[in-house]
Amino acid sequence: MHFLKEVIENLDLEKPAENNMEVHRHFNRYSRGSFSGPALIIKKYSTKITLKGSLEYEDIIQEIVIRTLNDEEVEVKGKVISIHDINSTINQLNLNWNIKESTGKVKKYKAEFNEKLKKNKLLKAIEEFRKDSFLILSFNKNKYCKVSTKTSLPRPSKKNPIDDDIDKKVSFCSGYIINNKDNLDMVLDELIPDFKDELPKEWDQLSLTNVYKINEIQIPKNINDSKMLRIMAIRKGKLIRNLQIDDEVIEKQYSIMV
Repeated sequence: MHFLKEVIENLDLEKPAENNMEVHRHFNRYSRGSFSGPALIIKKYSTKITLKGSLEYEDIIQEIVIRTLNDEEVEVKGKVISIHDINSTINQLNLNWNIKESTGKVKKYKAEFNEKLKKNKLLKAIEEFRKDSFLILSFNKNKYCKVSTKTSLPRPSKKNPIDDDIDKKVSFCSGYIINNKDNLDMVLDELIPDFKDELPKEWDQLSLTNVYKINEIQIPKNINDSKMLRIMAIRKGKLIRNLQIDDEVIEKQYSIMV
């Protein structure tokens, strides 16, 4: 499940830094203020659906496309990047990926790969790595089943959210699937479940932006390390989601504690 879907379906996360780190980690770099979150564009054609997303939408785009595969193997290439030691996860998934550890002030772990993997193993890898890492992968099964992801992580946006260029932002990851009812329902359920019932019968393009307004930061009292204080602090505020449906815009706001 994408972390924003979990946020809007579970607005009262209990101890998010302790019990929901897979969600909390996406917010722990923010201070007070307004920030541009991830963005997404969905386009519907007669034969295919295209998904284009920014960083933090790559995992669910990958998952959606892979779920349309049959059980056969597909050749994938890319890498996984994390600030956590991912050796145990890679061993648990039985993957033969060589891990490189950086020697800088902040340690990073990176493993590159280029191999054939089955659908279920790919889905399991996405589920495990989304907890604390970024899985960057690309594959091209055919023109109706492919994913392309840039190999370098973009820097976080410092712009005012209203100044962001969504077309440029969503160039990080793209996915293509066949346009049929099952696939379209999956896309809407996973990416915009809160807007699904308000969509018109006919539409060509959906553009989604997410803005975080952080009003309060709760600092834990039992931690002395300054780095861990920032990571474990709880952010309170609003999540503002704007969905542009062709020329119409619908806005939804949620009070969040993450």
